[in-house]
Amino acid sequence: MTPNLDALFQALADPTRRAIVERLSRGPASVSDLARPFDMSLPAVVQHLGVLEAAGVVASEKVGRVRTCRIEPAVLSRAEQWINERRTAWEQRLDRLGAYLAANPEEPS
Repeated sequence: MTPNLDALFQALADPTRRAIVERLSRGPASVSDLARPFDMSLPAVVQHLGVLEAAGVVASEKVGRVRTCRIEPAVLSRAEQWINERRTAWEQRLDRLGAYLAANPEEPS
């Protein structure tokens, strides 16, 4: 599945969701564990998790009464790839500009 980059970046635009992703990068966690550090209701945290799941960043599994969430690293890798492609293009442009400026030094006035 190719993640929708718009949904992915929208999901990561919120600081609460980024904090959840940061926590999940250390390993799976239950929804209640994820909600503990936030000053918001459990349903609000569940809404944030829903946005992350819809973007493909997080997957969850319910066993009994406990829903455990885990990060989907392949989806985050797609965002990293997109960013790195932009970085490479800019580095190439800057290299060409540097070569041009070196070959065409400014004449003193």
